[in-house]
Amino acid sequence: MAMGIAGASGSSGRRRRGGRKHKPMADINMTPFIDVMLVLLIIFMVAAPLLTMGVPLDLPQTGAQSLNLEKQPLVVSIKADGKVFLMETEITLEELVPKLQAVSKTGPDERIYIRGDKSIAYGRVAEVMAVLTTAGYRKVALVNEPLQQ
Repeated sequence: MAMGIAGASGSSGRRRRGGRKHKPMADINMTPFIDVMLVLLIIFMVAAPLLTMGVPLDLPQTGAQSLNLEKQPLVVSIKADGKVFLMETEITLEELVPKLQAVSKTGPDERIYIRGDKSIAYGRVAEVMAVLTTAGYRKVALVNEPLQQ
């Protein structure tokens, strides 16, 4: 009985003295990294179109060329029911100028895009433009959809 215990401890002692049987692994396991990156890719592919949408409008179509924008513009949207939005936030005409002044970085030199639903009365669009130009904003532009052929 004593011999069996001594023999078992002696054999485990030999393994320790003989060196490690398994060497440390110096390679990085890339599988979890690739899995996480693919999941992030799918999330961004689904979320990216949702971020650029803004207020849903049915814009008029024209043959004008699209503009090249290098920064996020200030957008005032007018829905078919006449409601006014600054970016995605609904506001009244009285709140439009103070909020624009708080948001604009270059003051009255900031370019402002007006998106109006094609079924909205032209008078409502002209009213919003008048409020902006009266406040000193001179770079006001209308946004439309390119012609579908």
